[in-house]
Amino acid sequence: MAIRKIVKYGEASLRQPSKEVHKVSQKIKNLVQDLMDTMYAQNGVGLAAPQIGENVRVFVIDVSTGDEPLNPKVFINPKIIKKTGACISAEGCLSFPEAYTNVRRYSNVTIKALDINGRSFVMEATDGTLLARAIQHEFDHLDGILFIDHSINRFEAEEALKKHNLPPIQVEKLLDEPELAEAVDKLIEENLKKENK
Repeated sequence: MAIRKIVKYGEASLRQPSKEVHKVSQKIKNLVQDLMDTMYAQNGVGLAAPQIGENVRVFVIDVSTGDEPLNPKVFINPKIIKKTGACISAEGCLSFPEAYTNVRRYSNVTIKALDINGRSFVMEATDGTLLARAIQHEFDHLDGILFIDHSINRFEAEEALKKHNLPPIQVEKLLDEPELAEAVDKLIEENLKKENK
Protein backbone atom coordinates (compact mmCIF):
# COMPACT_ATOMS: atom_id res chain seq x y z
CA MET A 1 0.00 0.00 0.00
CA ALA A 2 1.76 3.15 1.22
CA ILE A 3 4.15 4.54 3.76
CA ARG A 4 2.34 7.46 5.36
CA LYS A 5 3.57 10.60 7.09
CA ILE A 6 3.54 10.27 10.87
CA VAL A 7 1.74 12.99 12.83
CA LYS A 8 4.17 14.58 15.29
CA TYR A 9 3.52 15.59 18.88
CA GLY A 10 2.13 19.10 18.95
CA GLU A 11 -0.42 18.49 16.20
CA ALA A 12 -3.97 18.77 17.59
CA SER A 13 -5.26 15.60 15.90
CA LEU A 14 -3.16 13.41 18.24
CA ARG A 15 -5.32 14.64 21.12
CA GLN A 16 -8.66 13.88 19.46
CA PRO A 17 -10.61 10.75 20.45
CA SER A 18 -11.09 8.35 17.54
CA LYS A 19 -14.37 7.09 16.11
CA GLU A 20 -15.58 3.49 16.15
CA VAL A 21 -15.29 1.51 12.93
CA HIS A 22 -18.78 0.52 11.76
CA LYS A 23 -17.67 -1.96 9.11
CA VAL A 24 -14.34 -3.60 8.33
CA SER A 25 -14.50 -2.35 4.75
CA GLN A 26 -11.83 -2.39 2.04
CA LYS A 27 -11.00 1.17 3.09
CA ILE A 28 -10.24 -0.03 6.64
CA LYS A 29 -8.20 -2.97 5.29
CA ASN A 30 -6.17 -0.51 3.18
CA LEU A 31 -5.66 1.65 6.26
CA VAL A 32 -4.38 -1.39 8.20
CA GLN A 33 -1.91 -2.12 5.39
CA ASP A 34 -0.71 1.51 5.43
CA LEU A 35 -0.25 1.28 9.22
CA MET A 36 1.82 -1.90 8.80
CA ASP A 37 3.94 -0.46 5.97
CA THR A 38 4.58 2.73 7.93
CA MET A 39 5.32 0.91 11.21
CA TYR A 40 7.85 -1.42 9.55
CA ALA A 41 9.45 1.42 7.57
CA GLN A 42 10.06 3.28 10.87
CA ASN A 43 11.16 0.16 12.82
CA GLY A 44 8.23 0.66 15.17
CA VAL A 45 6.60 -1.87 17.48
CA GLY A 46 3.10 -0.43 17.05
CA LEU A 47 1.20 2.30 15.26
CA ALA A 48 -2.29 3.70 15.77
CA ALA A 49 -4.47 5.22 13.04
CA PRO A 50 -4.42 8.75 14.61
CA GLN A 51 -0.64 8.74 14.14
CA ILE A 52 -1.14 8.80 10.37
CA GLY A 53 -3.94 11.33 10.56
CA GLU A 54 -6.90 8.93 10.59
CA ASN A 55 -9.03 9.27 13.72
CA VAL A 56 -10.55 5.78 13.74
CA ARG A 57 -10.19 3.08 16.39
CA VAL A 58 -7.56 0.90 14.73
CA PHE A 59 -3.99 0.01 15.66
CA VAL A 60 -1.36 -2.55 14.71
CA ILE A 61 1.44 -4.14 16.75
CA ASP A 62 4.36 -6.42 15.95
CA VAL A 63 6.72 -7.25 18.84
CA SER A 64 8.78 -9.82 16.94
CA THR A 65 12.54 -9.22 17.28
CA GLY A 66 15.77 -10.19 15.57
CA ASP A 67 15.41 -13.31 13.44
CA GLU A 68 11.82 -14.01 14.46
CA PRO A 69 9.33 -13.97 11.57
CA LEU A 70 7.09 -10.90 11.40
CA ASN A 71 4.00 -11.38 13.53
CA PRO A 72 1.65 -8.42 12.98
CA LYS A 73 -1.48 -8.13 15.08
CA VAL A 74 -4.46 -5.97 14.08
CA PHE A 75 -6.85 -4.41 16.61
CA ILE A 76 -10.09 -2.80 15.38
CA ASN A 77 -12.51 -1.20 17.93
CA PRO A 78 -10.41 -2.55 20.84
CA LYS A 79 -11.59 -2.53 24.45
CA ILE A 80 -9.33 -3.27 27.41
CA ILE A 81 -11.50 -5.50 29.57
CA LYS A 82 -9.07 -6.22 32.40
CA LYS A 83 -5.88 -4.66 33.75
CA THR A 84 -3.87 -5.62 36.83
CA GLY A 85 -0.40 -5.29 38.32
CA ALA A 86 2.05 -2.49 37.64
CA CYS A 87 5.36 -1.99 35.90
CA ILE A 88 7.73 0.78 34.92
CA SER A 89 8.37 1.10 31.23
CA ALA A 90 10.91 3.23 29.35
CA GLU A 91 8.83 4.29 26.37
CA GLY A 92 9.14 6.26 23.19
CA CYS A 93 6.72 6.85 20.32
CA LEU A 94 7.02 7.34 16.57
CA SER A 95 5.19 10.65 17.02
CA PHE A 96 7.98 11.74 19.41
CA PRO A 97 11.18 11.03 17.44
CA GLU A 98 14.07 9.99 19.70
CA ALA A 99 12.36 11.07 22.97
CA TYR A 100 12.05 8.47 25.76
CA THR A 101 10.87 8.63 29.35
CA ASN A 102 9.75 6.29 32.15
CA VAL A 103 6.01 5.74 32.44
CA ARG A 104 3.59 3.76 34.58
CA ARG A 105 1.81 0.83 32.98
CA TYR A 106 -0.29 -2.11 34.09
CA SER A 107 1.71 -5.32 33.82
CA ASN A 108 -1.24 -7.48 32.72
CA VAL A 109 -3.97 -6.56 30.23
CA THR A 110 -6.79 -8.41 28.50
CA ILE A 111 -8.06 -6.81 25.30
CA LYS A 112 -11.03 -7.60 23.10
CA ALA A 113 -11.06 -6.40 19.47
CA LEU A 114 -11.94 -7.27 15.88
CA ASP A 115 -9.32 -8.64 13.51
CA ILE A 116 -8.76 -7.71 9.85
CA ASN A 117 -11.70 -9.95 8.86
CA GLY A 118 -14.07 -8.37 11.38
CA ARG A 119 -13.95 -11.39 13.69
CA SER A 120 -13.93 -10.80 17.44
CA PHE A 121 -10.99 -12.07 19.52
CA VAL A 122 -9.66 -11.73 23.06
CA MET A 123 -5.94 -11.51 23.82
CA GLU A 124 -4.12 -11.55 27.13
CA ALA A 125 -0.66 -10.04 27.63
CA THR A 126 1.04 -10.49 30.99
CA ASP A 127 4.14 -9.82 33.11
CA GLY A 128 4.83 -6.34 31.74
CA THR A 129 5.96 -7.80 28.40
CA LEU A 130 6.54 -5.53 25.43
CA LEU A 131 3.19 -6.74 24.05
CA ALA A 132 1.34 -5.75 27.25
CA ARG A 133 2.91 -2.31 27.24
CA ALA A 134 2.46 -1.79 23.49
CA ILE A 135 -1.25 -2.65 23.71
CA GLN A 136 -1.76 0.04 26.37
CA HIS A 137 0.38 2.57 24.48
CA GLU A 138 -1.49 2.14 21.18
CA PHE A 139 -4.90 1.88 22.85
CA ASP A 140 -4.26 5.25 24.53
CA HIS A 141 -3.70 6.88 21.13
CA LEU A 142 -7.33 6.09 20.24
CA ASP A 143 -8.48 8.22 23.19
CA GLY A 144 -6.07 11.09 22.52
CA ILE A 145 -3.83 10.01 25.41
CA LEU A 146 -0.05 10.03 24.90
CA PHE A 147 2.68 8.09 26.70
CA ILE A 148 4.05 11.24 28.36
CA ASP A 149 0.68 11.61 30.15
CA HIS A 150 1.74 8.56 32.22
CA SER A 151 5.18 10.01 33.11
CA ILE A 152 6.64 8.94 36.44
CA ASN A 153 8.84 12.04 36.58
CA ARG A 154 7.35 15.03 34.80
CA PHE A 155 10.66 16.93 34.84
CA GLU A 156 12.58 14.03 33.29
CA ALA A 157 9.92 13.88 30.56
CA GLU A 158 10.13 17.67 30.02
CA GLU A 159 13.89 17.36 29.62
CA ALA A 160 13.54 14.58 27.00
CA LEU A 161 11.03 16.66 25.01
CA LYS A 162 13.15 19.81 25.19
CA LYS A 163 16.28 17.93 24.09
CA HIS A 164 14.50 16.82 20.90
CA ASN A 165 12.82 20.17 20.18
CA LEU A 166 9.35 18.86 20.95
CA PRO A 167 6.60 20.96 22.59
CA PRO A 168 6.46 20.87 26.42
CA ILE A 169 4.23 18.57 28.42
CA GLN A 170 0.59 19.63 28.68
CA VAL A 171 0.35 19.58 32.46
CA GLU A 172 -3.46 19.44 32.39
CA LYS A 173 -3.20 16.16 30.42
CA LEU A 174 -1.03 14.38 33.02
CA LEU A 175 -3.03 11.41 34.30
CA ASP A 176 -3.90 11.02 37.93
CA GLU A 177 -3.59 7.26 38.43
CA PRO A 178 -3.53 6.82 42.23
CA GLU A 179 -3.70 2.98 42.30
CA LEU A 180 -1.12 2.57 39.57
CA ALA A 181 1.11 5.28 41.06
CA GLU A 182 1.00 3.57 44.46
CA ALA A 183 1.89 0.18 42.95
CA VAL A 184 4.75 1.73 40.96
CA ASP A 185 6.06 3.54 44.08
CA LYS A 186 6.14 0.16 45.88
CA LEU A 187 8.08 -1.32 42.93
CA ILE A 188 10.62 1.51 43.07
CA GLU A 189 11.00 1.02 46.85
CA GLU A 190 11.54 -2.74 46.44
CA ASN A 191 14.13 -2.17 43.72
CA LEU A 192 15.99 0.34 45.89
CA LYS A 193 16.04 -2.16 48.80
CA LYS A 194 17.47 -4.84 46.49
CA GLU A 195 20.14 -2.45 45.22
CA ASN A 196 21.14 -1.47 48.75
CA LYS A 197 21.54 -5.08 49.96
